[in-house]
Formats: sequence, C-alpha cells, structure tokens
Amino acid sequence: MLFVINAGSSSVKFSVYEMGSLDLIESGQASVRDGQIHMQAKASDGVQIDQSEVIAETEHDRVMVLLHAVHDLLSNQFPEPQCIVHRVVHGGESFADPVIVTEEIRNELETLVDLAPLHQPVNLAGIDVFGEAYPGVMQVACFDTAFHVGQSALETSYALPQSVRALGIRKYGFHGLSYAYIAEQLPTFGVQSPYKAIICHLGNGASICAVDSGRSVASTMGFTAVEGLPMGTRSGRIDPGVVLHLLDHCGWTLDEVEHLLYHDSGLKGLSGQSSDVRTLEEAKTNASEFALDYFAYRINSEIGQLNAVLGGADTIVFAGGIGEHSVRMRREVCRLLARWLPVSLSTERNEANDTMIHDDESTIRVLRIETDENGYMARAASRLIG
Repeated sequence: MLFVINAGSSSVKFSVYEMGSLDLIESGQASVRDGQIHMQAKASDGVQIDQSEVIAETEHDRVMVLLHAVHDLLSNQFPEPQCIVHRVVHGGESFADPVIVTEEIRNELETLVDLAPLHQPVNLAGIDVFGEAYPGVMQVACFDTAFHVGQSALETSYALPQSVRALGIRKYGFHGLSYAYIAEQLPTFGVQSPYKAIICHLGNGASICAVDSGRSVASTMGFTAVEGLPMGTRSGRIDPGVVLHLLDHCGWTLDEVEHLLYHDSGLKGLSGQSSDVRTLEEAKTNASEFALDYFAYRINSEIGQLNAVLGGADTIVFAGGIGEHSVRMRREVCRLLARWLPVSLSTERNEANDTMIHDDESTIRVLRIETDENGYMARAASRLIG
C-alpha cells in the first residue's frame, strides 16, 4: 500500500493506492468547517465513511487532531504501508524534485518554516506523526514550489538590493502540485501544445498561475503563501506600508500582525462571518456579498496581469474547492472577464459543473477541472522509488 497525506491549513486529504499499479483504493478528507471537524472517506467499492467531532481549541491541536484522525482511520483498515507520501508546501531553493525523507532532509525542511508558517509546520507534523506510527517505512516529500522552478529572474525577483536577494528573498510560487496535475491533464481535454493557459486554483488557499505549454511562467503567490489573491483567512497582496504603520504607529506586535495577515483577513476578515464560500453564499448578508464580490474582482484583476505576462491566453481553468464547486464564483469571474476578453460562459454547462463550461461563441476555452494532487504525488513518488 502507498499512503498519500496532503495536509493543508484547514484540512488533511488522504488517499490509499496499490503499490505498483497505483490503483486507488480509498480517498477522503478530514476538514474543518465553522467549528466542526468532518471526516469523510470513500472506498473504491463505494463504501462511505462520514464522521464528525468537535474542533480542538488551538490551531496546533486542530492539526494534530486531523492527522491522528486520518492515521486512526487508515491503520484500522489497511496493513502497514510500503511508502507514505507527503505534500510539503515549501522546498526553498534546494528541492525541485520529490525526495526520500531522511532525518537530515527533515531538519532542512524545518528551516523553511518561516517562509510558510501556516503550512510547513503542518506538513512536518504529518511526516512526524506517520513516521512515529510506522518507523522504518519510507516517506517521500513532494513540493508545492517545484512546478515553478525555472521561472525567469524577471518574475521571481523583487526590486531589492542584491544583498537582500542573496538571503533568499524572492518569489517562489505555490500550489505547484495542483498546477502540475492540471497541466498533465490538459491534453485530455483537447488542449494541445503550444497553448497558453491561466489556471485558477481557488480554495481556502488561492492562487493563479500562467502556464505556457506545461511550463510555469508566472504566479500570484510569492515569497510566502500569503501574497496574491485574498484567501479564506489570508489577506493576499497588501501594501507593506500597512504592516509598518500597524507596527510603528498603532502599537501592534509582530505576532499580532502575523495573526492578522494569516488568520483574520481574506474572506473571513471582509465578511466578519466565515472563511468558507459555501457559508457566505448561503448567508446573503451585505458583508458576505461584498466579500464574494471582492474575491471575484481580485481574481479578474490578477488574471489581467498574468494574461499580460503570457502575451495572451487561450485557456482558463477553474480548480480547487471553490473553483470546482462554486457555480456563482465561476459565473461572476467570467462576467468580469467578458468585458475585456473573448470569454463566453455557458449557463447550463456551468450550473451542471461540466468540464467544458464555455459556450460555442467563446474564443477562449473555459474549463472546470477537479485537481488531483494526491494522484500526481503517488505517480511522482512511484517514479522516484522505481
């Protein structure tokens, strides 16, 4: 058996595959939504598991509860795995390919925690929890930053002195496993090279990537996973002067500013209600409507920038939890795009959650693709082991 553990800031997705054939045996997710932990899993034979429990009080406890809940579920169903594969958000400048996790590599990944404080500790906790449960079983790390390796210096550099850039201060980009999977799948949907695609990974964490025939050219996230689009609880791009003002003139501490940017901003901060798009769509308050409109507004704006970098796009893809499931968000983004791009959405196809959701008048393809980071990681780990 091969386990894939995909630990995020608010959920842990997991999959179990047959070693060798990589046939999917079971997949599921332990997630947090509005104060409740939900555990859902589905086996290949159709058997479903649905559990829920009260959330732990702190962020750290929440993550550990999710990881242990996933471990308990898997250990009760399957014998000891032959390999455990983990998504690791940040690979820094050292890791461009999957690696077998050793103690030395585990320690090196911990030095990158400051670059992804919301995710890297969660990823490392997954390695530790499953390493302790299955001592001696090979663990493999796959990196969210790897897909963006090779972007030009014009894209990855900030306008800072060389002495600062030498400290590793640069754009890295994230959600690379999702983008790599989608780029791998595009030919299946008739998108043949050469092509220029803008892929929107919209979830609790959200970003957009410009892809030129399978190669990452530019992305909205940067040095950390807080840059770019507003997200569930993260602010996205913000004038750094705001941070300086809060520190110098408003008496805020560094910890308070960090908590603001990572945990109290984004859709949660704008709405004052929730970080979850489903909850906001149901609420229909002035604040929830503004938060959703703002999200669509910023997606349109960021697509414009990436379109300029690409020199024009022929394909737009919606992926991630919001991109895959929110009919409203896809409709609103495409309405804004249609003002300046030859995009025409099919109402029927969009509401049916079809894969191809543009209509016959649209010059630009608009696709809805369910991303499969776990499947991509399973194949990448299998190639590494082989």
